[in-house]
Amino acid sequence: MEDPSDIPCLSQSQQHVLETFSKPAHLHRTLPQNAQIQKAVGSLVSQIPSTGYGIEKTTAHLLGDVVPALNGQALSPNDYGFVTGSVTPAARIAENLVSTYDQNVQVHLPDTTIATELEDRALELLLELLHFTVEAWPSRTFTTGATASNIIGLACAREFIVNNAIRRRSKQSTSPRKETVGEDGLLAACRAADITDIQVLTTMPHSSLKKASSVVGLGRACFHRVSIAENDIAFDLDVLEDRLKRPHTVSIVVISCAEVNTGMFATRSYLEVGRLRSLCDKYGSWLHVDAAFGLFARILDDSQEFRHISDGAKGMELADSIAGDAHKLLNVPYDCGFFFSRHAGLAQQVFQNPKAAYLSSDISSAGMIQSPLNIGLENSRRFRALPVYATLVSYGRTGYEDMLQRQIRFARRVAWYIHQHRDFDLLPRSLRDEASIYQRIYIIVLFRAKEDTLNNTLIKRLNASCQMYVSGTSWENQQACRIAAANWQVDPERDSALVQEVFERALTDWRHESS
Repeated sequence: MEDPSDIPCLSQSQQHVLETFSKPAHLHRTLPQNAQIQKAVGSLVSQIPSTGYGIEKTTAHLLGDVVPALNGQALSPNDYGFVTGSVTPAARIAENLVSTYDQNVQVHLPDTTIATELEDRALELLLELLHFTVEAWPSRTFTTGATASNIIGLACAREFIVNNAIRRRSKQSTSPRKETVGEDGLLAACRAADITDIQVLTTMPHSSLKKASSVVGLGRACFHRVSIAENDIAFDLDVLEDRLKRPHTVSIVVISCAEVNTGMFATRSYLEVGRLRSLCDKYGSWLHVDAAFGLFARILDDSQEFRHISDGAKGMELADSIAGDAHKLLNVPYDCGFFFSRHAGLAQQVFQNPKAAYLSSDISSAGMIQSPLNIGLENSRRFRALPVYATLVSYGRTGYEDMLQRQIRFARRVAWYIHQHRDFDLLPRSLRDEASIYQRIYIIVLFRAKEDTLNNTLIKRLNASCQMYVSGTSWENQQACRIAAANWQVDPERDSALVQEVFERALTDWRHESS
């Protein structure tokens, strides 16, 4: 420490953290009071200080003004918005070490730090948790989240389908073409391949997929739904093949492994994914899986209680690439996602730093580990792998099975309460009875109030308690509400009782105001 006063301030901060976590999780407020937020906003420094406040005054400002206005998504098990995970104790310990040692995990330099070795081992452990064969996924990396992972996935897919089309055309030509997307750009490569259209074919895509498509130059308008009429999430294989066979067109097929509003899965079996794989192979297409939180269904057993959910994540090993979030159901700190691909070397064609000698690793000692900056978006990367490694080592397979089972059981309790309630509609409406609820609900409960006047203010009323947080969405062109269970601290009985209490209180207030 350069200044002796740094140590007491660091100690004060650590003491605050310890005191915070000594409090039982269910007693933490999920949301701050509005007055606390306004007070904190008013306390923010408006201009850069000329001499600085010093660490003591700054620490007091952070702990006294800013912290009370932060939400409790990592502290309270009752934050149900946006599939927001928390941070396991093991991951929290590792995160403190990440800040202390501040590794820039970019180039594989095994003689200077263990960081890249540990990152690759953490990715292997994650693959094992998800019941994947490690050797089948040679291209793997950590990202900022599923959005970044989807960008990498679509960029690799673009490289693969266009370059393959160039090779197929070259075989039929007397003057072979050598263009690639990574070297020559998308426009030149498409001309060389005689491609006039690139399409992304899926059922109910997350908005981040369209964002990713825009970033990699395909555009948001390239998306086409290929779902069956009676079920928007399920693939219509005939419609899909009609799109795949279009001339001068290359395609990326995307599986939504747990749709964001309902948690429902686009595929129901290994056999169904196998049919998608066969169609992609037939037409030279890439099969990508958007699995921000759905992929973790692979850790569930095949018991009657969880079989319907685990079936939805079967067959994902047949995909070319998978995008996922670790800061959701793995419960590691924001931000952390992951990307897996079965195609060794393809990501490097897209993301390599060419002719940058100072960014080279020692090839003689590098082994099989690729420098992360050459297979992903970022040249500068924080040590996201350490919390992942710590939490997987600490809790293991059975620990994560238990977490997910509790989250599912909580969601199903809440769904059954809503289904039986005279004032609410459980969505989608295909969840008609107890059997379907206790088999098909994953970790998300979608619902709306039957009375429009209540529905229009329902989210605000529920969140006004500050005891829980829910997020809004739209379903069938109507406003709806979503509860997503992703916190490792979930207790199905305790937390479902709290949800019911908050619901009933909100209803009582609404009826009183309406009378």
